Amino acid sequence: MSFQASPAFVVVMGVAGCGKSSLGSALAQAEGLPLIEGDDHHSPASREKMRQGIALTDTDREGWLATLGQLLQDQPQGAVLTCSALKRVYRDRLRNACPGLRFVFLEIDRASAGQRVAARAGTHFFSSALVDSQFATLESPVGETGVLRLDALLDLPTLQQQASAWLATKETA
Repeated sequence: MSFQASPAFVVVMGVAGCGKSSLGSALAQAEGLPLIEGDDHHSPASREKMRQGIALTDTDREGWLATLGQLLQDQPQGAVLTCSALKRVYRDRLRNACPGLRFVFLEIDRASAGQRVAARAGTHFFSSALVDSQFATLESPVGETGVLRLDALLDLPTLQQQASAWLATKETA
């Protein structure tokens, strides 16, 4: 009997500037999985709000989360999704769409996140004025089932290796 690995579905999550896109891309490449860049699926209205420094509401995020859940369901072989997933209710919505979904939480301090977001000004729609609101909204996932917390200030190869090793274990935390 041959071993068939079960599909891996993982969300790389955290506040703006934590490195979701960088780790998501590296992890997807290392695992041979498609990358779903959550930011690419915000509505034009939500993008404009963020560009203007206006925080999104739960209502603003409803359609976005539904889309991301559907995109995960559309990948039967697994996928890596980048998504802030700041509140438990958002994570639960994604879990309901994709049972067995796991989360890699990139934990970062406010100052470092602010510096990173400011450094990408002009290349990303997210306003650095929103970093504080992200921290205010964040409900830490530490302690939830299926969550790995990583220090976002570690170098990218180390982050990718730790995330890949965790995914290979089938353990949920």
